[in-house]
Amino acid sequence: MFSLHNLVFDESLPVKHYSTGGMKMLIGETLPFVTAYIEELDSTLRTFDSQSGLTRYRKAWLGFCILAIIVTDSVCWKRFERASLGRWSHSCLSWAFRYTTRSWKDLLQASVIAIVNRYGLTEGILVVDDSDHPRSKSTTRLYKTYKLHHKPSGGTVNGQRCVLLLFVTPLVTLPVGVEFYMPDPAVTAWNRQDRALRKQGVPAKVRPEKPLTNPHYPTKQELALELLSDFRGHFPQLRIRCILADTLYGTEDFMDTASLMSGGKQVVSQLRKNQKVRFRGKELPVETYFRHHPGAPFTIKIRGGQEQTVMVSSARLYVCAHKTKRFVMAMKYEGEEEYRYLVATEMSWRTLDIVQVHTGRWLVEVFIQDWSSYEGWRQLAKQPDEDGSRRSLILSLLCDHCLLLHPEQSARLEHNLPACTVGSLCEVIKMESLMQCLWDVVCSEEPVMAFQQLTMHVKEVFTLRDSGKHMVGRDLGRLEPTPSLKYHARVMMNAA
Repeated sequence: MFSLHNLVFDESLPVKHYSTGGMKMLIGETLPFVTAYIEELDSTLRTFDSQSGLTRYRKAWLGFCILAIIVTDSVCWKRFERASLGRWSHSCLSWAFRYTTRSWKDLLQASVIAIVNRYGLTEGILVVDDSDHPRSKSTTRLYKTYKLHHKPSGGTVNGQRCVLLLFVTPLVTLPVGVEFYMPDPAVTAWNRQDRALRKQGVPAKVRPEKPLTNPHYPTKQELALELLSDFRGHFPQLRIRCILADTLYGTEDFMDTASLMSGGKQVVSQLRKNQKVRFRGKELPVETYFRHHPGAPFTIKIRGGQEQTVMVSSARLYVCAHKTKRFVMAMKYEGEEEYRYLVATEMSWRTLDIVQVHTGRWLVEVFIQDWSSYEGWRQLAKQPDEDGSRRSLILSLLCDHCLLLHPEQSARLEHNLPACTVGSLCEVIKMESLMQCLWDVVCSEEPVMAFQQLTMHVKEVFTLRDSGKHMVGRDLGRLEPTPSLKYHARVMMNAA
């Protein structure tokens, strides 16, 4: 007779009991590759402190959650409970998620170390970007939610925004740092008021002054630099070849500080088209400068693969906002109408090398798509408060790391073959989990009885719920004219 008490060592945990006759459930036992990843994670943690490893229960819980994220495409305890056919209750999962003394940042750091050691990674490119995560209208319990621009509708939506740090190596691309961002509410209110006063023509000396900086609301650039600093502190042995970021991070402070943190390495970002540069003693927008110095066609390799023709022009110019000279480039892909303007700190690189390495920045977009589509970081990842948001975020990143150690993925990477996509790998894992369940039924001493028990558990867990869409059984009211009101209706019509 199987019971969850076989795994749980704290009798105070809220646990549902289901007899399974020794049979594994759909996600009753973690698949071997998940178990191997958890053991590697535990081994890495014990290198920090021999007493700081994962307990048997934590291993079972973490392994189940990672597999459940892949199977359900979410971080939702109710879905996890149904996927396990009640073997893990949602209250048990939530309790283990909430009550832990271990730092979740240590888990993420140990996971990165495990992958670095597994594949012998020694160098790579760091990519900084941020990602929006739309939420519902009511977000009173969710951490750092605010009004975000909603691109599809052009309006606003409540949501969370994360600053990401990716490590792009010649072998794999993996997330190594993440932090939530939220603008200072006082500064947001001041900006709104200041814009309104400007439209009214109120002079600057009369308008309210900008509020002082609040350390509780760091900027995106400050968060990105903090992530860079943490990464360099934890992985000093890794060689950073270059740092990539988009236009938002193309400021003097970020680029100079990031270059200093990486030991003077190249930092590539973008300039807005109206930013001023100095040429022959005159200040002019960067767009104007390159309009008089058009680009020439060159062939580059997009992320080291497909070749593509781009129009490129470059110059070493004094960037007024940065108060120093930078390597500035204008580039336009084939089929595009407008140029984009790159800026780099190290001026000894070749133009085409900078343009080519900048194509790697788009790998973060691919990661964000996989992250939100297959690794749980989407609408149902709504664990409340700061701890809930941070831990569910890290749990989804651990899922991404675990997929890098799947046997099929490892075999491809170790033999220098193209890695498989996250979507196709998750589909295979879902079928592996289902086939494992069916195999246990077939191999049981009494397959018919085992299948009947499985059917019974499915009916117990997956119950039908009442729909609010259909009106059957409801009173729609009296939908017909009232004879006593017909006279009044005729009087009103005649009066009109």
